[in-house]
Amino acid sequence: SQGALPLFSSLPRQNSLMVIAPYRHHGTWVFDDASAGLVKEPFVGGVPEMIDLLVADIPHAEKGFRLIFSAQAFPGFQKRLDWLRGDSLGNFYALDDPPLEGWICPALFKYYAEPPKHLYVRAEALDE
Repeated sequence: SQGALPLFSSLPRQNSLMVIAPYRHHGTWVFDDASAGLVKEPFVGGVPEMIDLLVADIPHAEKGFRLIFSAQAFPGFQKRLDWLRGDSLGNFYALDDPPLEGWICPALFKYYAEPPKHLYVRAEALDE
């Protein structure tokens, strides 16, 4: 088995496109997802730098933006993250251009039963 085992008992969602609205809190990117039981869930370990790239052209992104992600490619995706490896808690994904590596925490298992080989992402302003 690749990656870590799910640590949450709720079943992952089966939607093909997922949407969250990250924002800055105490200097890092976080997000809330009441349906997944997540409040101010932080992005850490290289992922904030990936988010900074995605939102570079979104004014006031720190107040909140829409992040669309999927295990399948979708029209208009900005970047593809490739699964590298799992550890006892989370999973490492890599971005090719620019070359970055980030760790995605166990909250990933709120959305997927096992870590996808690829994550396709797009950031948009909330008012789009």
